Amino acid sequence: MKRVLVEMEKLKNPNSGLGQFCLNIGEQFQKLTPTDLEIDFYLPSVQKNIFGENFNYVKHTPFHKILPVTITEYDVWHCLQQDSHYLPTSKKTKLILTIHDLNFLEKYKGSKQKRKLKSLQKRVESSAAITVISKFTEMIVRENLELKDKPLYVIPNGNSLKVIENAAKPGFVTCDNFIFSIGIISAKKNFHSLLPLLQHDKTLNLIIAGEKESGYAHQLVKLAEQMKVSGQLHLVGVVNEEAKYWLYKNCEAFVLPSLTEGFGLPVVEAMSIGKPVFLSHLTSLPEVGGQEAYYWKHFEPQHIIEVFEDGMKDFNEEKSRRSIEWTKQFSWENAAKAFLNLYEKI
Repeated sequence: MKRVLVEMEKLKNPNSGLGQFCLNIGEQFQKLTPTDLEIDFYLPSVQKNIFGENFNYVKHTPFHKILPVTITEYDVWHCLQQDSHYLPTSKKTKLILTIHDLNFLEKYKGSKQKRKLKSLQKRVESSAAITVISKFTEMIVRENLELKDKPLYVIPNGNSLKVIENAAKPGFVTCDNFIFSIGIISAKKNFHSLLPLLQHDKTLNLIIAGEKESGYAHQLVKLAEQMKVSGQLHLVGVVNEEAKYWLYKNCEAFVLPSLTEGFGLPVVEAMSIGKPVFLSHLTSLPEVGGQEAYYWKHFEPQHIIEVFEDGMKDFNEEKSRRSIEWTKQFSWENAAKAFLNLYEKI
């Protein structure tokens, strides 16, 4: 029997996009219970046994980043994100590297960008196969990295939304008419471009769920104060699954004016329950939202307002039905099966 180690460093923050990716893949492996492969998980000690007692767990320690642990008994080692510090030391172990994005190309310039690119190139050269989460990421990878004869597979993310019937209204929701977004509140999410919507319609509120202890989050609050819409902006922090489902279900629309996304899990979540979705036209978002989402081509206030108002007028029951149907192609089960097939092939 072939042995596979699945590296899940990002489970240290299961509410992040990468944490959700690890969690959903692991849960699907648990359901699929492959009989011809032994799957072990390499993850933070706080998450030991997260996928049940039928798997073996190798725990991370901070020392492994400095002095890599010698693990030689695995045939395949799958890193679920490209920046992992936990890599195989044996040349007999075949590495599969999943690349989610190359956002650092926008974030950094000059020597720092070159160092990041060089580091990722080394990981690519050490890999037996590469997987990416979108066709957009594939394009960026092929443009910026030398793959040579490395096989590359596009394996899209799935829909992470857990349906919770009769979900209770969260106590922190104090408004009725609101648009919703979710994600770590960072500059790349471009949330400040939505504030003109609140200025234009004083009855409209914006609720953003996600980690809010960042410099950008504080800037966003200050800007809302300056624009006199602070009472309409609600940064509610990390929410549980029930609260998240209620917010999706009861919002007027989902909004994500992000500047860079490798995929965009919340887009699929919102569309899967038939909500109108408004996105930036950048990076992977048009690929994930398809023809059923509405897009901002730039972020001038009047354009933000016009696209939103026109989209809300256009949205109807048929559009909602098509949105739900569109998201059925995004399945964590399919993603997990594709990874298991790749392990066998490698």
